[in-house]
Amino acid sequence: MEIFHISAECYPVAKVGGLADVVGALPKYQSNWGHELRVVMPCYQTKFRSENDLECVHWGTVKLGGFNFPFSVLKETTDKLGFELYLIEIPELFDRKEVYGYEDDIERFMSFQIAVLDWVIGRATMPDVINCHDHHTGLIPFMMQHCYKYHQLSNTPSMITIHNGLYQGQFSFDKLNYFPEFDLTHVRLLEWDSQINSLAVAVKCASAVTTVSPSYLDEINYSANGLESLFNLVRYKSRGILNGIDTQVWDPAQDKMLEKNYSIQNLEKGKQQNKEVLCTLFNLDPTKPLFSFIGRLLDEKGGDLLPQASALAMSENYKEINILILGSGSRQIENQLNSLLSDYKGNYNTFIGYNEELAHLIYAGADFLMMPSRVEPCGLNQMYSLRYGTIPIVRRTGGLKDTVVDFGDDGNGICHDQSSVGDICYSIQRAVSLYDNKEHLNKIRKIGMSTDHSWEKASQEYIEMYNLILNKI
Repeated sequence: MEIFHISAECYPVAKVGGLADVVGALPKYQSNWGHELRVVMPCYQTKFRSENDLECVHWGTVKLGGFNFPFSVLKETTDKLGFELYLIEIPELFDRKEVYGYEDDIERFMSFQIAVLDWVIGRATMPDVINCHDHHTGLIPFMMQHCYKYHQLSNTPSMITIHNGLYQGQFSFDKLNYFPEFDLTHVRLLEWDSQINSLAVAVKCASAVTTVSPSYLDEINYSANGLESLFNLVRYKSRGILNGIDTQVWDPAQDKMLEKNYSIQNLEKGKQQNKEVLCTLFNLDPTKPLFSFIGRLLDEKGGDLLPQASALAMSENYKEINILILGSGSRQIENQLNSLLSDYKGNYNTFIGYNEELAHLIYAGADFLMMPSRVEPCGLNQMYSLRYGTIPIVRRTGGLKDTVVDFGDDGNGICHDQSSVGDICYSIQRAVSLYDNKEHLNKIRKIGMSTDHSWEKASQEYIEMYNLILNKI
């Protein structure tokens, strides 16, 4: 089976969040089942772009309304990622360092999707399945079915994988002329709440819909930023498939980003050595329990709760705990977190931004990872932390609910039910008590490290979905 994954992100090419990790790992594991995998994404001005050999395999021009944008399809020549990687180069729109956040994002990702399909129909063979990821690629299923120039793809099944349904890619109908020509009797497929909604289009038109955890599939039926009724309507073609993690990249026994590699057999010594290096970097005491947060500092991640929860937890446990925050997002939250630095020097520190090597070191050196998310479609951080023997402290929602069981129920983590300062602080108190009982602490760590969250099972579930929609054609 020839499978195309179309995405705005893919690790290690360009990463903003978990989408990149999934698209960088899932195809690799699917190829292990004997399938032909192609990942297609925009060509950003990244380190990967400048340091790797790319060859041009196709070129053309995207017509976007009254504008014409030359594009090239560049292939990474070595297939070192475990699959074929193709980058769509549109210099005027993607020759930038950031993935998102530009005023012309609609034009950028619309042109990307058109360029992908223009290239695909020019190939000698058509893909068996096209798997789109999030709203940035959500218009592809519609264009495959209804735009005249892509008629060769009208019977090719497509799937939309929703990594976060809060972001939907809405824009006004005054940009309808961006679409290649199609029969206007189908225009209602583009509309949701009087706008063109890229995610809604994908959900309506794709042959199948997947979410990145079973619990998130349940949640979007009653909380989906206005698309609840649509998700209920397409439940018959939907499945929640829990993400996995790339256990070759995330392996404390082989991770080159760590100070000291370790396994479940020597986890206590190995974690302590990494913790000492981490605490030296951030002026913290390695004899105290270290609580960490890694991620985007946004309300949906509970980032707005961290300043007050951290201050309260340290006031109640002053000189007994350490807190280290790694992330970026809301400027207000960043400033609030940094404002605590002078009051809790020696017990608290921040790194505003993102650093992949530091993230690996924190997973290895921290004792607890806080994830007080309001919305967490799957979450990968809790799986990384379990793999590294760091106990996750999570709110029961989405994929966190599917992967973390409270240690009071013989599980692998610490759970709470509300995204609130009170619940976070209560969970920290429970964690401090657990930390003081080293035998119990190491038992929970070993349970976490023994939990299998590899891509093996999940990648096969995707293949099963592809076979289902292929058989319906």
